[in-house]
Amino acid sequence: MSWEILLLGVFGGAGWYWYAGMQAREQAIAVGRRSCSDANLQFLDESVALSRTRFARNSSGQLQFQRDYRFEFSDTGNNRRPGVVRMLGDRVEWISLDGEWQAGRAASVTRLGD
Repeated sequence: MSWEILLLGVFGGAGWYWYAGMQAREQAIAVGRRSCSDANLQFLDESVALSRTRFARNSSGQLQFQRDYRFEFSDTGNNRRPGVVRMLGDRVEWISLDGEWQAGRAASVTRLGD
């Protein structure tokens, strides 16, 4: 096996990981925005960031990437509160909005259409 093929495989894997991560981030943004809207809170778009990535098993026992996206929201417009969306693959596992407004709950969303 030549090193060019190996290098092409590494770049292909990195590209796939980046593309899947961007799709999961877009899903997390849409879910965070909808959760804040349901709770009458202001979702702060520019605050969404990947905070943790690891492997986890889904309900079928397959390994998938589990990603935690942190974001911020505001109840008054003058403050910032933390929120978290946990994704397992492209499925939302749970959402947490700083306790008192909306405890972490399971979301049955697999794809969102805006």
